[in-house]
Amino acid sequence: MENNKITIIEEDGKETVMDILFTFDSEETDKSYVLFTNPEDESGEVFACQYDEEHKLIPIEDEGEYEMIEEVFNTFLQELDDEEE
Repeated sequence: MENNKITIIEEDGKETVMDILFTFDSEETDKSYVLFTNPEDESGEVFACQYDEEHKLIPIEDEGEYEMIEEVFNTFLQELDDEEE
């Protein structure tokens, strides 16, 4: 995760370079998370994964974690809106 980029290797071996929006640590789960997008995809879909000390991505499978991440992301968007005003 260098230079705000992350390379995702898909199941078929295809590599996709993604833009990191931000990372954060959660005291609630004691885990680290990364939110990222594909700059080539116009949909603007945002992806999230947990990552470990070695920056290995770990899928999020817990609905409670998704809800917490969504709250953090919404706060991030609100702060961006506030900065633009």
